[in-house]
Amino acid sequence: MLSGLLIILVPLIVGYLIPLRQTSLLKLINRLLSWIVYVILFLMGVSLAFLDNLASNLLDIFHYSAVSVIVILLCNAAALLWLERSLPWRHNHRQEKLPSRLAMALESLKLCFVVVAGFLLGLTGWAFLRHATEASEYTLIFLLLLVGVQLRNSGMTLKQIVLNRRGMIIAVVIVLSSLVAGIINAFILDLPMKTGLAMASGFGWYSLSGILMTESYGPVIGSATFFNDLIRELLAIVLIPGLMAKSRSTALGLCGATSMDFTLPVLQRSGGVEIVPAAIVHGFILSLLTPLLMALFAS
Repeated sequence: MLSGLLIILVPLIVGYLIPLRQTSLLKLINRLLSWIVYVILFLMGVSLAFLDNLASNLLDIFHYSAVSVIVILLCNAAALLWLERSLPWRHNHRQEKLPSRLAMALESLKLCFVVVAGFLLGLTGWAFLRHATEASEYTLIFLLLLVGVQLRNSGMTLKQIVLNRRGMIIAVVIVLSSLVAGIINAFILDLPMKTGLAMASGFGWYSLSGILMTESYGPVIGSATFFNDLIRELLAIVLIPGLMAKSRSTALGLCGATSMDFTLPVLQRSGGVEIVPAAIVHGFILSLLTPLLMALFAS
């Protein structure tokens, strides 16, 4: 348990302590993160193929992810709609022309195809593929180191985070409502409480949450968490424009940790420039909490 906690926290903290000012190095880190995510998800698919009772495990993955995404989104939406009624978000923005949501959805699905490709290769049963789990653990350590560097050099200061009240409030509402959903999921799915809470702590960051959960709980729970968070992002892309006119807090909150990167263009086009600071702060806080909460619940 302790070793799993250290694997997550140590590289993340070490990376966060590294200041970088060279733009070229930061761009290289962003590119490396993209490629490493593909590598680890491919290895996750390979590990999945070596599970005993494969057919029943695939049904478990589908069951866990379907229940989780429904319960988490319902809890998030209910809490965010309550927030919007209690503390309305005043604005005068008109929506601009949006980028292709189909293209953005296909970009997310590429990660899903990588997992499937790894799974199909794993079905060959080649002996060297049995080391996929160990390989993904070492790659994960490197990924977390780079994530720490990226968070440190994202341009966000403590002062900016504290000053953006709306972004912080929405992030707190998402965290609390997601943890409530995690407890509900644990009862519905007959899982340990910590497992349900850990699965609910991904906040849509599927490229990291699935990997961390695979390391802590194995490929079944890891894959279920990955698909849960992936579906969350795809639904956010589709729902943002419609929700923005009725509840800006809900539109932003459902994006989870991706509001500071992948879904930010859709948020900006739908909600205007004034939503960007809140979106970045919201995404930054959830991105920071995802590995920390998962480490806490997996320990």
